[in-house]
Amino acid sequence: MAETASKKTEKTTAGDRPRLMLMDGHSLAYRAFFALPAENFTTATGQPTNAIYGFASMLANTLRDESPTHFAVAFDVSRKTWRAEQFAEYKANRSKTPDEFKGQVELIGELLDAMHTERFAVDGFEADDVIATLATQAEAQGFEVLIVTGDRDAFQLVSDHVTVLYPTKGVSELTRFTPEKVQEKYGLTPAQYPDFAALRGDPSDNLPGIPGVGEKTATKWINQFGSFAELVERVDEVKGKAGQNLRDHLEAVKMNRLLTEMVRDVELPKTVDDLARAPYDRKAVALFLDTLEIRNPSLRERLLAVDPGAQEAEEAPVSEGVELHGAVLRAGEVAPWLAEHGKAVLGLATVDSWKLGSGAVAEIALAAAGGAAAWFDPTQLDEADETAFAQWLADPAKPKVLHNAKGAMRVFAEHGWSVEGVTMDTALAAYLVKPGRRSFALDALSLEYLGRELAPAAAADGQLAFGTDEQAEAEALMVQARTILDLGTAFGDRLRDVGAAELLRDMELPTSELLARMERHGIAADRPHLEAMEQMFAGAVQQAIKEAHASVGHEFNLGSPKQLQEVLFGELALPKTKKTKTGYTTDADALAWLAAQTDHELPVIMLRHREQAKLRVTVEGLIKTIAEDGRIHTTFNQTVAATGRLSSTDPNLQNIPVRTDEGRAIRRGFVVGEGFESLMTADYSQIELRVMAHLSEDEGLLEAFTSGEDLHTTVASQVFSVERSAVDAEMRRKIKAMSYGLAYGLSAFGLSQQLNIEAAEARGLMETYFERFGGVRDYLRRVVDEARATGYTETLFGRRRYLPDLNSDNRQRREMAERMALNAPIQGTAADIVKLAMLKVDRALTEAQLKSRMLLQVHDEIVLEIAPGEREAAEEIVRREMASAVQLRAPLDVSVGVGADWESAAH
Repeated sequence: MAETASKKTEKTTAGDRPRLMLMDGHSLAYRAFFALPAENFTTATGQPTNAIYGFASMLANTLRDESPTHFAVAFDVSRKTWRAEQFAEYKANRSKTPDEFKGQVELIGELLDAMHTERFAVDGFEADDVIATLATQAEAQGFEVLIVTGDRDAFQLVSDHVTVLYPTKGVSELTRFTPEKVQEKYGLTPAQYPDFAALRGDPSDNLPGIPGVGEKTATKWINQFGSFAELVERVDEVKGKAGQNLRDHLEAVKMNRLLTEMVRDVELPKTVDDLARAPYDRKAVALFLDTLEIRNPSLRERLLAVDPGAQEAEEAPVSEGVELHGAVLRAGEVAPWLAEHGKAVLGLATVDSWKLGSGAVAEIALAAAGGAAAWFDPTQLDEADETAFAQWLADPAKPKVLHNAKGAMRVFAEHGWSVEGVTMDTALAAYLVKPGRRSFALDALSLEYLGRELAPAAAADGQLAFGTDEQAEAEALMVQARTILDLGTAFGDRLRDVGAAELLRDMELPTSELLARMERHGIAADRPHLEAMEQMFAGAVQQAIKEAHASVGHEFNLGSPKQLQEVLFGELALPKTKKTKTGYTTDADALAWLAAQTDHELPVIMLRHREQAKLRVTVEGLIKTIAEDGRIHTTFNQTVAATGRLSSTDPNLQNIPVRTDEGRAIRRGFVVGEGFESLMTADYSQIELRVMAHLSEDEGLLEAFTSGEDLHTTVASQVFSVERSAVDAEMRRKIKAMSYGLAYGLSAFGLSQQLNIEAAEARGLMETYFERFGGVRDYLRRVVDEARATGYTETLFGRRRYLPDLNSDNRQRREMAERMALNAPIQGTAADIVKLAMLKVDRALTEAQLKSRMLLQVHDEIVLEIAPGEREAAEEIVRREMASAVQLRAPLDVSVGVGADWESAAH
């Protein structure tokens, strides 16, 4: 079994020697790049992060396992090194660096800077020369040295006090090379390794080998003659054809030996003593991960856990740097505290362990400016306390600052308490300030905006006994409340700076309150219908498996990409798809392409199998989320989509297909609940295109909307220069795809893929479209140019989306940002209009004292539950309020439908 670095018992420690760890940054980053698929590690703007993630994960694990006292990372500068000067063909066979890898090394450098880790890159030398120099100096000064590298030439540095950790499985497993391990592996001492490497040659560095001479012969010669120099001196003694080949290639082998030897005296700006590990800039590390949308909490925790300042941070009191005069309140003490402090702006915090439906809220903390804070257990309140707290919560004149106010409102409602007067939600504020970020956790925001680390504040059982440990727990939650209050102040200024204060006050906070009620309402589910659907899809999956096996004459695992590749491209010899590191791709696009290119039935069967399996999982998820009240209570998300669109989870209702027979059948499982008469659905017709017409002010497009004719037919007649009556279905389909594609930032290539036409035809179609609708063309150009100048786009309501990659040197990232700049104002404005419409409809229903209520918002569609006798009044409200949500040059058009279930209520 390989000797691995993860086993601490195998470390080559020696008493109290200081320990220096050196890493070959470029080598390890490149290995990490190929160990993790780039498609799974990419930011919203198209920046791949797989090399960064893999490197950071290996870095965290190795620092944890090896506990070095000193640490540095070396990088290559370029291929223009002293080796290339000596041998022009050195590394000349290296393939072009993948575009997805470019830029990641530079970003890794930013991470190391945040970790206050020294990094070296010296002109004319490679990273291994820097490592050899530092290792030699450190060993002479009495250090234990660990070298983490994927370059085997480093084995020449191995000694009793220098160990090489060599990746043998991606970057997750490192093998420890000691002198004994080198001898075991190669039959040579570390000092003899450069001799061996020179004779063997190295294809990766384009160093030629000797014909007919492999590793065994090279090892035999070195052991026979003792060294390379002695072998050259006595080269005539080497017998046979191999000996003649050696003599014929002797000059090349001598060059190999020169290039293989590492330089140990590179002039460096820092000494070994300068490499002592220092505490991180923890805020910068957290911000780095957040900016690159690296959301894995385990990686963040592992990186911060190996911070040399971590123990100091853990030992610091949770309230360090925070003025806090906290009190643990018992029964009878909450009402007096609120009477004294309740008129001020208060930050409110609750433990993360709240459970919906528990009937109780475990642990609440309040904080006021000036340091006053309080903690109490709401299950221990007396009647006066509960009344005082409930009244304070429900009083709109008592300002409150919360983090994730929607979640708090939903849970407080389970306790019978309503929440009014929320002036700030720090999660929503952070989203408006920086919508592209992926973590809005309180601890991450606290670290970034206040430079304050938070201790966890959740007791194991959700209850406190007021002992010493419990006092610390209460203090931690009070610090969170104070942090929420301080963040509220910080975000107040930032929201004003970016012009988003009104968005928070007038749109996001009211929407949050409405969504909390919608989540509590849920929607009734027909369990028997959904269970029948699940069984039907499961049966379809099994049928597809049988058909797939029959089509190739044997069984195989349809879920295994490797087995599917063997069947498709090996046994069946179907045309090759896009090549990836793991073989030829078998994703949905590839299968659809194969289905079109060949007559074999397997690609079609595979597509059907995947679709039916996805539908089965969707329905299974719906069934699991039916609550005891027979309703599904999804969770709406306001901070996920950077454009401002809402999404949902547990279950994700957007996973239900909109236009397929299966999707319509699933929607029949969402039904009107007891005590109500019907469901009503309402949405806008072609809202994105109406927004695009309004923003572009294109007269032709505006005229098409006001003509009263079918929009796509009207536009097609103008683009193709034919009468409306001459527009056929194919023309209309192309123009519909074109129009919506422009609203979504679709490129000519993307349009060609969508319409299954040549890219040249798609480009010509776009050019013809722009000739007729020049206002749209000019608007789209203007949006990108303005965003490139300012760094952001804006919706009609001032919602910004920041796109720094518009000025990136990386073409892929720049083009991705350009597509986002094209669609963000249109998509974002449409999302804002839907939110305003929801608020207006909800307000009007309340003012009319109707019992009908809003339940869902999915794909811009609103679903309401209509009380008996209220259909006409509710429909009148819905049509009026949605149509008047905002005045556009292309007037909003509202479609409404009513039925006993979601599908029958379609319009």
